[in-house]
This record gives sequence, structure tokens and C-alpha cells, in this order.
Amino acid sequence: MSTTPSSIPGMGAIPHSGGGTTFRVWLPNASEVNVAGNFNDWSTTAHPLASESNGYWSSDIGDANLGDRYRYVIRGPYIDGLQWRTDPYCKSVENTDEGNGAIVADTFNWADDRFQMPPWNELVIYELHVASFNGQNAQPGNFGSIIGKLDCLKDLGINAIEILPIQGFPGTYSLGYNPALPFDIESSYGSPDDFKTFILAAHQRGIAVILDVVLNHFGPDDLNTSLRRPDGWYVDNRDGIYFYSDWREQTGFGPRPDYGRGEVRSFLKDSAMLWLDEYRVDGLRFDSTVNIRNVYGNNNDPAHDLPDGWSLMAWINDEVDRSMPWKITIAEDLQDNPWITYPTGEEGAGFDSQWDAYYYWRIVDTVVVPRDQDRDMTQIAQALTHSLGPDMCKRLLYFNNHDQCAAINNTVRLPDRIWRGHADSWFVRKRYTLTAGVLCTSPGIPMIFQGDEFLTWGSWDPHTDLDWSQLQRFPGIYALFRDLFRLRRNLGGNTGGLTGQHIAILHINNTDKLIAWHRWSEGGPGDDVVVVANYANTSYVSYAIPFPSPGTWYVRFNSDSSAYSPDFGNQPGYATTADPYGNVGIGPYTLLILSQ
Repeated sequence: MSTTPSSIPGMGAIPHSGGGTTFRVWLPNASEVNVAGNFNDWSTTAHPLASESNGYWSSDIGDANLGDRYRYVIRGPYIDGLQWRTDPYCKSVENTDEGNGAIVADTFNWADDRFQMPPWNELVIYELHVASFNGQNAQPGNFGSIIGKLDCLKDLGINAIEILPIQGFPGTYSLGYNPALPFDIESSYGSPDDFKTFILAAHQRGIAVILDVVLNHFGPDDLNTSLRRPDGWYVDNRDGIYFYSDWREQTGFGPRPDYGRGEVRSFLKDSAMLWLDEYRVDGLRFDSTVNIRNVYGNNNDPAHDLPDGWSLMAWINDEVDRSMPWKITIAEDLQDNPWITYPTGEEGAGFDSQWDAYYYWRIVDTVVVPRDQDRDMTQIAQALTHSLGPDMCKRLLYFNNHDQCAAINNTVRLPDRIWRGHADSWFVRKRYTLTAGVLCTSPGIPMIFQGDEFLTWGSWDPHTDLDWSQLQRFPGIYALFRDLFRLRRNLGGNTGGLTGQHIAILHINNTDKLIAWHRWSEGGPGDDVVVVANYANTSYVSYAIPFPSPGTWYVRFNSDSSAYSPDFGNQPGYATTADPYGNVGIGPYTLLILSQ
């Protein structure tokens, strides 16, 4: 039995290849720390850790091996007797009141993983929630049930999945935004190897995996067995060493970590890098970064900014850029703040992209207006040309996401926002498919939420399975999304401009509610794209718009096609010769995509 600190680096439980395990934990106010587990009949004294004199405790314990369960037993001046705590760095924790951790090792075979991250300007992202995406026999979905739908997602044409948080939470169902242990995987979703198996399966189909992580708060549930007052110390009835001990702790969601404390900063960075390194996820989406950088989540409140939060985000992004620059980091900040995606060398936070709420509200608010005459095409133009930096990939675009349709937020999906209770009507389907077309032709990275591709309506509840029968009911809507994604990714070789950086508004008719824009990368045939959107219930046999270059322009997409629904009007959107104006036919609430 070792009574000296371990010389083996690392945190948590580090199994040795020849047997035995190193344990290391940070407990600066403890006077004694032991490891109890099934390997010592849960003895509270049999396996002490040694103090490293810097707040860390460690030892090499030969009796503890892979698969064994364990917890720390802690004594100290701020503890009455002793207390048990789960290892904050544990990667596999039982979903029980005790929260026993398991000793696990990274032995997964990645030999068949030859995946390469798509260029970010070609990404099409599908946001999903593990439990509700494909539930099985009234049980929550898991990583295996997602694998069962990967071929469908590949056929749809997405090439990235953004998965809501998978870190352990109390109970079986959750949105995932109440994590207590950021290294742990929710046991109802599967084991660490199950998650790796899912990632490998996605990679084998050309699909990247982006994981949602929560660093703006922890809990509030399940903290009593893990991060809350682990060595007994606290002040002002707050939560101890992992959290701020003053007014900065409160977020409204759970206590905020102390971003100014080195040990906590390392803990948070290590948790983020784990998913990119060991699990090979292809990117991270950081939840509510405004609550990392500001005490009250306020964009324009410098008096309450958290410089330590800004520097933590920059530190993590710098490390990703240094070690894995092809992997993408995405911020959910929602404050229209370009400093989030400015490089760290320019005093920005260094994220590669951020959710664009400015775009969302203008696109959605325009399409849900009941009367055509009240729509404002300048709002669409502003959404299309809005910028968060010189690279269009700095914007992640959507007309729906988990927050904007969550029952817990008293919100509904876009079909019900357009006309509540009539989500399957012609009027809703036409305006919904028009919005899908705008999303896929706007400069930025497009994202949809699970079920958007077959007109799912109502509110999203994590307890309720996605209704896959909608795919059989609305196969044309699915086909429309599939066609749009192919064009957005330029899989046909004639819409390269949709992956490009550039946009110019060609035409705005705010009386008749039409707008046209030009997208391009380098320009020329196969690259230049013209998009025409009709936001009114009026059809045109011939409507003149300016084109960026003369010659023949061909219709690549017409959302009024009866292939997408038998009651769509199928107004011809024919090839046109421009010099510099050309005439197009366009149906009501319709979007056309043309190229040379």
C-alpha cells in the first residue's frame, strides 16, 4: 500500500497497463483522503492518498483495477466526521444516489476511423437529443438507437450532428443542461465505449459529431455527491472550492465555477479537451457563453464582466487551435457580439462560429406575420447580410433549435408559429419550405433541429419521442430538405457560390414582397448563384430581376414543385437569358435557386 504521492501524471483514476491504478484528486482543505471501493470492501481507511502539499492528493493503489467501483472518503477541519464524494474527473458514474465511479481505460479500437472533417463552409448541421431522437419501446433513446438512424441522416444530406449534452444528470430524461460531472456520460445513454462506437459509426458515414458542453454553471442537481463543498470548506452558505464564493456564483441555472482559480480552470479545460481527444468528437458547442463572460448574462454590462471567463474561453480555444485546428468550437452567446468570434490575438474569445440570434429573429418574425402586406423585405435583407466577422462561417444559422421549440420554455416549432393549430395546411407548408430555402442559401453554417425535415410541429419535450411516422406522411418535405442540402454543399457541382463568402442583394420589392440575392465564392459558371424569394401569396409567370452576369441561368431548385407536395402549384421556374435582366416564373411563397 503506497503512502507517498504518485509520480504518474493525470487526474482522477488512471489505470496501469499491468494492473493497479493511480488516483489523484484536488481537495485543498482536507486533512485525510482515502479511496474506498469494491476492491477493499468499501473500507474508509484501507487505502489512503498522500498529500502533494499543493492541495492535490494521490497514490498508486495496486488493488484497484479496471471495472472496479470507487469513491473518495474525506476528513478535515470543515467536516463533521467524514464525507463521501464522487471523483470529479470520473468518466463513468452510476446513476444512483451514491454516485459510485468506475475505473475505465481508453482501449477503444479506432483503426477503422478514417474520417476527415468537412470544410466548415460546407457543413450542414443536424441538432439532436439522444433520449427523444429515436426512443425504443417506450424507453429513452441511446447511442445505439441513434446509430439505427444514421443512414437516414446520411441520405438527408447532413454532414454534422450537434448532440445536446450527454454528461450525467439525475433521472432518465433531461435536456442535458444540468450536469454535475463534466467528464461523465449519462448512463442511460450508454457507456464511454458506446459513445465511441456511435462516433465511429457517424464517421464511417461521413458525418461529424459536435458535442454540446456546459461550463457556465453546474447542477443544481446531484452536486451534493460531487462538486459541492467536497472538502467541507465554504463561505456565506455558498458551494465551496469549485465555485465563486461571492455574488459572482449565481447564474439562475446553478452555481458558476470560479474561472479565476487555476485548479478549476484546468478542470474545465480538461473536460472540454477530453471529448475532442479521447472521444474524437469533431467540435464543441459551448452553452450560454454570455454567462461565462458576464455575471448577469448581459452583453452590454462591462461593470459585471468576468475577465476570467473571457480568458478561460480564449485559453480553451487556443489549445484547440494549437492541437486540433480542424475541429470547430461554436458559442451559443446570442448577443450579436463579434468579439466572441474574433481571434484571441485580437482580444476576442477565439470561437470559430456562434449562433446568430439576429438572423433567427428577423427570418422567423418575417415569415410568421399573418398578412403578406405587413412583411418587411428589408428585415430579410438585413438577416442575409448580417456579419459577425470577415468569415461567413462565424455565423451558425437556424430557424429552429432546441430552445426555440422546448415545452419547458413555452415555445413551439415554426409550423405552429406560422399558424397555430394548422401546421399541416398549405399556407404553413409553403411558408415553412420558403424559410428552409432561405436558410440553405444564406451565408453561414445552416442547422436544423431533429424532425424539422418532415414538418414536425408543436413543442419539443425531452420525454416524448420524435414521431418518425411524419416521414411517411410528408416525404416531399423530406425530399425538399435533401435537395436543398445537396445544393448547399454543392454536391452537383453547379452551386459552389452557396459555400462562398460573398452575398449581394440584387432586388428588393417591398410592395409585392419579393427579394433576390447573389451568392458567390470566386464567381463564374458553376459558382455564381442567384436566389429569388417570393414572400406573398401571388404567382408570377414572368418577373424581371437583375442578374450578376449575362447568359443563360438554369433553375436548380423550385420550392413550388409538386414533387414536394401534390398541392403545390408547380409554377414553372424556367431557364432565363439575362442581359443584365432576366425573367423568372415563381409561385406563391416560393424560393428559386438559379446558376449558370
